[in-house]
Amino acid sequence: MAEKRHEGGVSYRIPGKDYFEKRELRRYAGLFSLWALGVAAVISGEFSGWNLGFNVGGWGGMFIGTIIITIMYLGLTYSIAEMSPALPHTGGAYSFARTAFGPWGGLLTGISQNIEFVLTPAVIVFFIGSYLTAIFETPTAFQPIWWILGYIIFVGLNARGVQLSFTVTVSVTLLAIAILLVFFLTALPIFDFSKYALNIGADPATGAAIELPGHGPFLPFGVHGILASLPFAVWLFLAIEQIPLAAEESADPKRDMPKGIMREMFTLIALGFLVLLINPSISIERQVTDAAGATKMVHGAFALGTSGEPILDGFRAIFGSSAAKVLALLAVAGLIASFHAIIFAYGRQIFSLSRAGYFPHFLSLTHGKHRTPNIALIAGGLLGLAVMLVVWFNMGGAAAKPFIGGVLLNMAVYGAMFSYLLQGLSFIQLRRHFPNIERPYRSPFGMIGAALTVIIALVTIGFQLTDPVYGTGVIGVAIWYALAILYFAVYGRNTLVLSPEEEFAVQHRESSRHHPSDRG
Repeated sequence: MAEKRHEGGVSYRIPGKDYFEKRELRRYAGLFSLWALGVAAVISGEFSGWNLGFNVGGWGGMFIGTIIITIMYLGLTYSIAEMSPALPHTGGAYSFARTAFGPWGGLLTGISQNIEFVLTPAVIVFFIGSYLTAIFETPTAFQPIWWILGYIIFVGLNARGVQLSFTVTVSVTLLAIAILLVFFLTALPIFDFSKYALNIGADPATGAAIELPGHGPFLPFGVHGILASLPFAVWLFLAIEQIPLAAEESADPKRDMPKGIMREMFTLIALGFLVLLINPSISIERQVTDAAGATKMVHGAFALGTSGEPILDGFRAIFGSSAAKVLALLAVAGLIASFHAIIFAYGRQIFSLSRAGYFPHFLSLTHGKHRTPNIALIAGGLLGLAVMLVVWFNMGGAAAKPFIGGVLLNMAVYGAMFSYLLQGLSFIQLRRHFPNIERPYRSPFGMIGAALTVIIALVTIGFQLTDPVYGTGVIGVAIWYALAILYFAVYGRNTLVLSPEEEFAVQHRESSRHHPSDRG
């Protein structure tokens, strides 16, 4: 291999033809498949997670917080809709930042998405295991078996070819949407917003959430409650940014990427606000145990503030507990949709960083027949599963549940928010310094939309850090970053390859330096 040095203290090896022949992907996905991929990645957030914001913001705080987060995601998705057809490579966020900020910027952005996409399916399969444990009444100690089976089945489906992968994605996405629509329609006859959604107040002595008989304040925790609810509102859109990772498997990325991204976004806005309005506005009941060990029945939005299964709680209120197991199976469909779609995402994300040399090269080898990044799919699955198993057995089995369901997932969210910050900055940098890149689509919000993404992401990260659970997750993120940066600094930066992302970045950054007028 010939060697050529470039900016940022990195060097490139020019590989032989066989290098890329062993790392080919197959084009298949059309507009509908891309839309389904994006919706599938996010839709588990409509089934759980977002509702915990009621404890810190009440319904009104969560509602306004969701509007703010929606603005952030609109700025992000419109920015991605412009960048993805302009840089139609599998690298996605890493590809954008690599062109905008050089190899180290690409690395930092790539690591943040790697944390998000490897840990999110791990935590989703944990929730799947919890549902299946309740449905089939298996022992708690059996949960790791559910996780292993989940990874084997859905990594296997992703590894059997892009056509099968997208077929499964479309099927489970449509099923999950259908379940939500059935929930919305069947909930309407018992809908009472003032009685159930506005039943949260703030304890004058402690400031903690307390249950009211209904018709309570819109903002029981004031402006602070709005800001504190921001990290929870993220659940309604988390992982929406993964569509660009399918760029090299899209039949026409320059035409379909922007349309797929924005149709996905508006679908999720509709579903998210319907869930936020309807789910807490019905006669949900949950039995909870307080710090003194006493049990009591709680209702409506207050009940959902501590629920791990808000849609299932809603179905119980509509149909009764006798149908709980059947309803739980239906609720699992939303989790499966996201699990399958984000496995697709981490496979392509690891593949891209490996093909360019940021990760070990062997991880980007594709299957000779199916042209899927099977080694990356297996490696990401083994890493996510290994983290869960180490935590599970070191913490004594069931005692690990709060850590897996809290700290690991918060690590994923923190990685996501950091990647949003960097993608917003990448968009601004590309607009300012690379105006001559061909842009088949231009964001109607432009620099303002990207700037709002950056600002709201920073505020959300700030409030994540005020939560002790998020703080523990930050330590895990820092360790992940340190290991990846150490590998790249010692070895990876000397073995980079001019993959499509890297070659595009090198050419345009050199052109920008040679022609200052291009920088605008």
